[in-house]
Amino acid sequence: MVELDNLKIDLRQYEEPLKELKASLDLENKENRIMELNRLMEEPDFWNDPEKSRQQSQELGSLKEDVGTFDELEKSYEDMLDLIDMANDENDESMIPEIQEEYESFKEKYDKIRIKTLLSDEYDRSNAILRLNAGAGGTESCDWCSMLYRMYTRWAERHGYAVEELDSLEGDEAGYKSVTFQINGENAYGYMKSERGVHRLVRISPFNAQGKRQTSFVSLDVMPEINEELDVEIKPDDIRIDTYRSSGAGGQHINKTSSAIRITHFPTGIVVTCQNERSQFQNKDKAMQILKSKLYMLAKENNAEKLSDIRGEIKDIAWGSQIRSYFLQPYQLVKDLRTGQEVAQADSVLDGNLDPFINAYLKWINTKEKQ
Repeated sequence: MVELDNLKIDLRQYEEPLKELKASLDLENKENRIMELNRLMEEPDFWNDPEKSRQQSQELGSLKEDVGTFDELEKSYEDMLDLIDMANDENDESMIPEIQEEYESFKEKYDKIRIKTLLSDEYDRSNAILRLNAGAGGTESCDWCSMLYRMYTRWAERHGYAVEELDSLEGDEAGYKSVTFQINGENAYGYMKSERGVHRLVRISPFNAQGKRQTSFVSLDVMPEINEELDVEIKPDDIRIDTYRSSGAGGQHINKTSSAIRITHFPTGIVVTCQNERSQFQNKDKAMQILKSKLYMLAKENNAEKLSDIRGEIKDIAWGSQIRSYFLQPYQLVKDLRTGQEVAQADSVLDGNLDPFINAYLKWINTKEKQ
């Protein structure tokens, strides 16, 4: 049957890529490490160091996921070939929908694990710290900022990541002027680094009585959370630490004490804020950790070109500097201007369906680096 023969041809195209994927995953070393970690977890003093044991438990889970996913992928490939041969031998067209469904699932799993192998940079496995800043557009941009915050929160929830808000400044009428939050989970930074830059929204404004189409801009800065003790010297004279009341809409949202922290680093102009920890001391520790991470990255990447690879290029939050455009009217379309990736269901993207853009970016940047 022609349809089955075509499916087999399409499937056979994955034979060599599967071998390459297996080699890049380094499964033999992963399996050895799994056995080593299992032995360590059986030792009575394993949980004496909670932080170390937590990291090793996370590592074990990630290794098992990689090995298990590839085993499923390989088995699915062989099973589909057997099903195609069986259907051809028995001239049974009724099996075609089942094989097609399995093939679509196979491609999805293959893309997921293939993309994961592209996350090989030093901090890709880290948690991600994101800061959204509303740009040109006033209330429109503040509302757009809140929409993007929701989008990233929904994306994180879909992937089992935890979201922690660190700081926010509400808009005068709606949304946020800025919001800083952290996405916690393996490879969060590796995925989220694709999102840094300026995001542009085009829609009929709900804040304009004349129903005119408006364009709004929001910038996103993304940094990895660096947990290890950093050898970064911060001179007391180089920083100013301000305390203030956490921002809010009023009433119960306003803290009675000045527990929020803002740290300004004069030599670099970096400003970090934190207000959502339980105490002023915790806010100060978190803000200082973020500042140290940023200064460490600046020192490590000691030229502007490398810095732009980590923090994203510093651009005006306005027309001509966007990485992605979101059109809600007169039609729905989201288009990434770097990779050319498009999704017609803009509502789906704003509900957290970012994987097509993240995957396209990682493939694009990997190809670009090889050139």
